[in-house]
Amino acid sequence: MENVLSVHNLEKSFKKTKVLQDISFEVNKGEIMAILGPNGAGKSTTIRNIMGIMYPDEGEVTFHGHHGEGIPRHKIGYLPEERGLYKNVKVMDILLYFAELKDYPKEKAKKRALDYLKKFGLEGKENASVEELSKGMGQKVQFIGSIIHEPELLILDEPFSGLDPVSQEVFKQEIKELASNGTGILLSSHQMNLVEEMCDRLFMIHQGQKVIYGSMNDVKAEYANFKCTIYGNNELRQLETIPQVTRVEQDGLTSILYLTQDVQVPSWIKQIPESLNIQELSVDRISLHEIFIDVATGQSIAKEVGDSHA
Repeated sequence: MENVLSVHNLEKSFKKTKVLQDISFEVNKGEIMAILGPNGAGKSTTIRNIMGIMYPDEGEVTFHGHHGEGIPRHKIGYLPEERGLYKNVKVMDILLYFAELKDYPKEKAKKRALDYLKKFGLEGKENASVEELSKGMGQKVQFIGSIIHEPELLILDEPFSGLDPVSQEVFKQEIKELASNGTGILLSSHQMNLVEEMCDRLFMIHQGQKVIYGSMNDVKAEYANFKCTIYGNNELRQLETIPQVTRVEQDGLTSILYLTQDVQVPSWIKQIPESLNIQELSVDRISLHEIFIDVATGQSIAKEVGDSHA
């Protein structure tokens, strides 16, 4: 698979505090790669090093063979977490300005802008000023600005923040379409359900260091143990005696049984006591959200996955 971006052994310190340590990952053409971590983990610092807003103390960022100040930034799109558009400027003018900053042809940009405005439900808004738009509309305009120049690499920092479910769906579909057309996408988000649904691979960082790296399937298989959810009136102590149950969480009539990594689900189900009150039962792997919480709170240590850059 063709590599678009390579981040190799990044190190970064502010004064005496090391905020990045040996950070390495790749983004391939046509894939959606998630970069995850709790607040303060080092995600924004990593992104800023990729964008050339700052430079690492050690290590290297490479884009199509170029590195450092030689990276062609006009081939990269960036949607920052902190949104900001000139309030008194017309929508079309600001989109053409974004395109000009990336050396993209004006007439081609104007056509793409009109197409995207229609696609995002903003048809007829090209002459409206930004201050006339709702917050959600403004976010759509800024998203269009990040892709107006047909970037080969697109970096999205919390793209779904503040969006209603309908707008989230529009963004999701567009991101998937961009990837299917060959754009490499690096996506940072705290909405784990969307990351799990959309991303091919993930890189999770905690306290400036890698804790998980691999394909979504590999991470789930290696780190996300099975859990069994039972709905019914059952005593905690009885559930805890079932073989290969590591812990049980109860909330009213809902009990969640977390299982050992080596469990064989078909065989394990046969060991459930017939005396249990079971109105509903389901078995699945723990979610990416739960993995994130475990890592962020130090409840468990993630295995290293995908060191071969799966």
